[in-house]
Amino acid sequence: MDDGRAAVDRRAAKLVGVPAPQQWSTRPVETALAGGAALVLAVSALWTDAAGRFLVGAAALLLAVVAVRDLLLRPRLTADEDEVVVAAVGGRTVIPRDRLRARVRTGRRLGVRTTSLELEDLGDDGVLVVLGRRDLGADPEQVGAQLLGHRP
Repeated sequence: MDDGRAAVDRRAAKLVGVPAPQQWSTRPVETALAGGAALVLAVSALWTDAAGRFLVGAAALLLAVVAVRDLLLRPRLTADEDEVVVAAVGGRTVIPRDRLRARVRTGRRLGVRTTSLELEDLGDDGVLVVLGRRDLGADPEQVGAQLLGHRP
């Protein structure tokens, strides 16, 4: 009986002082707006001509897919002391902290300043994840600073 309590005490002691995992996701308001716009477009497609029905219907379908994707990929990014997990359509990507390289990139595209967070697995050349403001629901620079500050 003492062995069981000792094992539980060791596990509890390991958790003391460990910060909770940090998570980032698309803002729920943006997901709701995409879903609402898809619904409005789908209904309005009923009162247009054939060409308009096709175009408006395609836009409604696209927005519905975006809304469903946002719901399924929550949280988009999770970070704890040991690893970083990124949810994607193809599954979850797990990057151990000791192999993580995180960079914030800022550039201009079509006259608009864009900022993205790049997460790279140094142990696997095939893993490079790029997340933007919409994916994270926050400024990528702030997320990058928190992510790098969350290292052990």
